[in-house]
Amino acid sequence: MSNDPSGWEAAGEPHPLDVPARSSLNGPHAHFAERRGNVLRYPADVTTFTALPEEPDATDWEDIATLVGPGELVPLNGVRTPPPDGWKVVMRLAGVQLVDDGVRAAPYEEAVRLEKKDVPEMLDLVERTKPGPFLTRTIELGTYLGVRRNGALVAMAGERLHPPGWTEISAVCTDEAFRGQGLATRLVLAVAHGIRSRGERPFLHAAADNTNAIRLYESLGFRLRRRTTFLAVRVPDNVPVA
Repeated sequence: MSNDPSGWEAAGEPHPLDVPARSSLNGPHAHFAERRGNVLRYPADVTTFTALPEEPDATDWEDIATLVGPGELVPLNGVRTPPPDGWKVVMRLAGVQLVDDGVRAAPYEEAVRLEKKDVPEMLDLVERTKPGPFLTRTIELGTYLGVRRNGALVAMAGERLHPPGWTEISAVCTDEAFRGQGLATRLVLAVAHGIRSRGERPFLHAAADNTNAIRLYESLGFRLRRRTTFLAVRVPDNVPVA
């Protein structure tokens, strides 16, 4: 029997982590989905992820332009064909996807569950540490844990994409003054513990050149599943929308 909780191997279907945003929006995060044709996206204040088919046609590109609007930025992952003429590629970043392969998940007594009232502090921490996109409603995607020192939020980690059987660990960050204390490591293991308690497996993404982070995650029990490319394209200002 496969140890993959999504059951994809037995079903002979594409792996849900190949295009995780699409798997999430067609699965556990379906209540967030904004849809037009074959294109899906999260609300703009939840997260920036959009999901096209792996080989989108002209109609799919028109539909994403209608969903996000002219001149807007569209983050993409798992799309195999280039955007149409006039769509500008503004970011192309090599990345890696790492999955649970015996992660030493464990609760962390000092960690507290963060709530909506904590969002202003979370946004401030993200602005200072740059772990990746975190918006006003990102906290709705899953559980976020934080560490406070003298009342101030100094580290956090939480859950983002949620393909069937899997949950992504994201927004891992620590205030510069508190680095080197293992806070991020313990938070990642605590978030992983919560994911495992639901019978799911954790996974995460990192920039391919962030070798320090990758070594850390591998030491915790994550392994490389695949290499990927994070892409962001800008919708032309003059693109026709329906």
